[in-house]
Amino acid sequence: MITLGFVSAILADLSLEEVVRFAGENGFDAVEVMCWPKGKAERRYAGVTHIDVTGLSEEDAAAIKDLFADAGVAISGLGYYPNPLAPDEEASQVYVEHIKDVIRAAELLDVEVVNTFIGRDWKKSVDENWPRFQQIWRPLIAFAEEHGVKVGIENCPMAFTEDEWPGGKNMARNPAIWRRMFADIPSESFGLNYDPSHMVWQHMDYLKPLREFTERLFHIHAKDVRLDPHRLDDVGVMATPLQFHTPKLPGLGEIDWGRFFSVLTDVGYDGPVCIEVEDRAYEGSLEARKGALIQSARYLRQFMP
Repeated sequence: MITLGFVSAILADLSLEEVVRFAGENGFDAVEVMCWPKGKAERRYAGVTHIDVTGLSEEDAAAIKDLFADAGVAISGLGYYPNPLAPDEEASQVYVEHIKDVIRAAELLDVEVVNTFIGRDWKKSVDENWPRFQQIWRPLIAFAEEHGVKVGIENCPMAFTEDEWPGGKNMARNPAIWRRMFADIPSESFGLNYDPSHMVWQHMDYLKPLREFTERLFHIHAKDVRLDPHRLDDVGVMATPLQFHTPKLPGLGEIDWGRFFSVLTDVGYDGPVCIEVEDRAYEGSLEARKGALIQSARYLRQFMP
């Protein structure tokens, strides 16, 4: 059965206990828990540490599992979204080691999926990035296999701002690249954390991947996006995307969520769908952000079995 949850990043100012209590009191089935290293991050929605995985002990994990069980809420996945292929090799190694820490924590917590980015040197082509992709990700996926954990790669290009231009900081942005990734690393532990909104602003079919990559769908983000044709006509598709599109709550953008869930159920998906709030119109206060999650859940539940 499909379960409905949310990504904990939008509740960054709440403790884990408060996040879990909110989820349980509002009928959510699950939470994707953010596991960034402690400290300030440069990017919006990054740097949130609801579980500190560094040195997580069996006792720590047992207490966290009890917390979720008492609230009747599951952990849909652990989330950490850096750039493992960053051109700064020292930074890249830090990111890779923390991904390993998140994988170890997932094993201790009996969590099936860790969600992250492939990464990219944004100033190089896909082909130029490919040797480092293989060098870094073959052992990372092997490490995940050893710990009984799946890795879900989100399909966000991370090409929103000038410092991410032109290639973006996450290479896994389209089906052509996913096919190549999965052909080169044909592991059952290697799949997708699929977000349909990232297909919309790339002018791509957001339903087709559900059919082609069914077996690779480990986790799904529910986020919508509004395209502004008057802005697109002015700046064109070569502009940074935030000049012509705006992330929105489910139901307030271009995605037909009825069709999305129609195909999702047809292909037999029975995993988590987690609401990801990045709608700035709802970010003015903690209560507004909580309300955004409640509103999104109310809208999406009409399509769920």
